[in-house]
Amino acid sequence: MTTTANTHSPNRRVRVAQIGLGRIGAFHAESLATRITNADLAWVVDADEARAEGLGGRFGVPWTSRFEDVLSDQTVEAIVIATPTPLHAEMVEAAAAVGKHIFCEKPLSLDANRATQAVAAVRRSQVKLQVGFQRRYDPDFRLVKAKIDDGSVGEIRFFRATCRDMHAPSLEYLRNCGGIFADVTLHDFDVARWLVGEIVEVYATGAALSNPAIAEIAGDVDNAVVLVKFANGALGVIDNSRESAYGYETSIEVMGSRSTVRVGQPAQSFSRVETLVDAALKSDIGVDFVSRFAAGYVAGVAAFLRAVADDGDAWPTGEDAIAAYAVAQAAQRSMRLKQPVPVTSS
Repeated sequence: MTTTANTHSPNRRVRVAQIGLGRIGAFHAESLATRITNADLAWVVDADEARAEGLGGRFGVPWTSRFEDVLSDQTVEAIVIATPTPLHAEMVEAAAAVGKHIFCEKPLSLDANRATQAVAAVRRSQVKLQVGFQRRYDPDFRLVKAKIDDGSVGEIRFFRATCRDMHAPSLEYLRNCGGIFADVTLHDFDVARWLVGEIVEVYATGAALSNPAIAEIAGDVDNAVVLVKFANGALGVIDNSRESAYGYETSIEVMGSRSTVRVGQPAQSFSRVETLVDAALKSDIGVDFVSRFAAGYVAGVAAFLRAVADDGDAWPTGEDAIAAYAVAQAAQRSMRLKQPVPVTSS
C-alpha cells in the first residue's frame, strides 16, 4: 500500500483532489479552493476534459481526465468523489489501496454487495471513509438532533419528511440513478435513522405523474410515499416528488412526548390559503438541493478534512450508507409487491 504524508494536526492543511465536476462536484471544488481553510485543492478530475481544464484554470490547479493521475500522486492525502454512482465503489477501492482517505457522495453502489466490499477494502487499508449525507451537517437538522439528544423532544412517536425537487432530471440520469428511493429518499432514510433509530419495516407506493416516460423509459416513478416503522415503535411518513414546479423543498418533523420540532415547515395560517406558483422566485424557497444545503455540503467536507488532519473519526460512515440503502431496497420491493416489507441488512 502506498502511503502519503500524514502528520496529524488539527490545523494543518490537507492536499485533496476533487474527482467529478458535475453540479455538486464543481461546488465541492470551489469549497476546497475558497471556503475550507485547511484544504489545499491539488487536482480537479473529470472525464470531460474541457470541464476539467476550465475548473483547473479557474482555481489555478492541475487538471486531468485520468483518475490514475491522482492515485499516483503521493502528495495527495484525500479525495472527494462526486462521479456517477456506478463508479463509486471501484474508485473507493482504488483510493483505499494506495492509502488515500475518501469522501464519497451517496450511494456507495447500487449493488449492496459491492458497497459492502468497498467498505471492507477501506477497513483493510485503514483509511477514512465519509459518505456525503449532507443533511447531517445542515445547521437546522443538527439543531433538531440536539433537541432530541438533550431530551427536549421526549420519547419520539412520529417522524415526517418531505423532499420535492423543482424540476425532474433528464431521462438519461433517471435510467442510471437506481430509482427514486436510492436517489432521493435515501437522504430521508438516512436522516430518519440518525434522528429516530433503525427502520424495521416500510410500505411504499409511487406513480409517474409529471412525465409518463419516467415509467415507460426509465422504469421509475416521480412521486412516492413511504410509511416507515422504527425499531423503537415510532411511525413515520416520507413523501418525495421529482417535479413540484414551485421550488425545491426539504422539510422534516419529529413529534415526541414533550415537544415537536420542525424544519422547513411553513407557518400555519387559518385565515388565508397560499398558492405556491414559482414560489422560488418570490420567497426563501430554494430552487435545488445545492442552494438549500450549501452550508451542509461545506461543513461535511470540512469535517472530513479535520478528521484526516487530526486522525479523528469520519462520519457518516460506509456502514451508514449500507444501512440506508437497505431501506431503499426494501421500499423498492414494497412498491413492486404492494405490501409492507421488512428491512433486512445486506
